[in-house]
Amino acid sequence: MQIDDYIKAGKIASEVREFARTKNWVGKTLYEICESVENEIRSRGGKCAFPVNTSLNELAAHYTAEPNDPKVLTDTDLIKIDLGVQINGYIADTAVSISYDSEFDMLVRTAEESLKNAMSMVKEGVRSSDIGRMIEKTVKQNGLIPIANLSGHSLEQYTIHAGKSIPNIWSIGSFSLSVKETYACEPFVTTAKGLGFVREGKTRNIFGLVSKKKTKNEKANKLLDYIWENFNMLPFALRWITKEMDEKEARLLLEDLIKNKVVRAYPVLIEANEQRVAQAEHTFIPTPTGAIVTTL
Repeated sequence: MQIDDYIKAGKIASEVREFARTKNWVGKTLYEICESVENEIRSRGGKCAFPVNTSLNELAAHYTAEPNDPKVLTDTDLIKIDLGVQINGYIADTAVSISYDSEFDMLVRTAEESLKNAMSMVKEGVRSSDIGRMIEKTVKQNGLIPIANLSGHSLEQYTIHAGKSIPNIWSIGSFSLSVKETYACEPFVTTAKGLGFVREGKTRNIFGLVSKKKTKNEKANKLLDYIWENFNMLPFALRWITKEMDEKEARLLLEDLIKNKVVRAYPVLIEANEQRVAQAEHTFIPTPTGAIVTTL
């Protein structure tokens, strides 16, 4: 495990998250927000581990800006800015929720508080189910609901979701934290009127390589090579591709790659009762006595 690269990625991710937290985004388009945050990552010597997510209100996750996305952030919105930084494929994953409507400040505070409480208990050997229990308890004490079918995850080189899940509620299936692994913990919180689950929406604008299998379409194969060389198996956005080729052509070629099961598209995730959602997230490496929180 390359601890130095994890720590370097975490430092950049932390700085960029705080840049995102303190900037007033009202009046900016989601395209401008994504591009601005991603440029901050690059200017600090990092690479994006996935497209910056700018999920608004009841969208919990997996929304990134379309090319020239016209959607403007207003002063009644709650935005989750979820960002990832990679150094040599070693990833830091972190997120901040920003509420411009005081009615939803409690959601944001609760996401942060449950993350802080989870981080205070993590160390080698702690059960993932106990972290979920701590998050659930903190959220419910504040009269809110955790999202049960979203979770944190283990990380590996060039792999964001590496197979293990850190739940946001107490759960039966469980594993012990290992000093040889890196994890992201990310509580998602919704209002008392929420169902506490997310469903898939129709929008799909984040993509990822599934295999390097060639298709019968020569142009699609060229795009496949470009994706592999630039993003490896990490997620990417259509707007990253349109910097290199015409948008209409890029969409058609991506569709072809999806149809051939070479690329997958990630659907947006929406709170099942369309209630607002807040998120907070850190990446950490357990130690025998606590954790190195790389994104602190």
